[in-house]
Amino acid sequence: QGHAGAQNNLGARYQSGQGVAKDARQAVLWFRKAAEQGDAAGQTSLGLLFALGEGVAEDDSQAVCWLRVAAEQGEAMAQLSLGVMYARGEGVPEDPVQAYAWYNLAAAQGQHGVSEVASEEKASLNWLNRNQIAAAQRLSRELAAEIAGREESGPVLCGHH
Repeated sequence: QGHAGAQNNLGARYQSGQGVAKDARQAVLWFRKAAEQGDAAGQTSLGLLFALGEGVAEDDSQAVCWLRVAAEQGEAMAQLSLGVMYARGEGVPEDPVQAYAWYNLAAAQGQHGVSEVASEEKASLNWLNRNQIAAAQRLSRELAAEIAGREESGPVLCGHH
């Protein structure tokens, strides 16, 4: 057990090749160490690598698992990415209402870059009817309340592949 923040930073260095030789497999290894200790940034990065198939076999169900765990901790990039997975039906059944709800949460965070993309993605679902939008907004409020009331989680596992 190491320091999750440091493990996440090391994963990011291997992913980008900053100060070390670029190595996607090493990035996965370090992101996983951070993710399994509950580090939301590590969980997001690991989820995205599973979605892209970088350093690990592409696995949308693993991607969704890690992104959901991070999104439920309030990680804006994970919320945006989880919305994309729902919009595309990757790793989960296609569900534009869930996608809208997660985009809504990500946009509300005001995180530079993420909020703008989340707002654009939400706008792309303008074909939803009023009932679907109302359901998505209700779900978004419920998720936000769950996230706000969430306690610190311990170790997290999404399975190994």
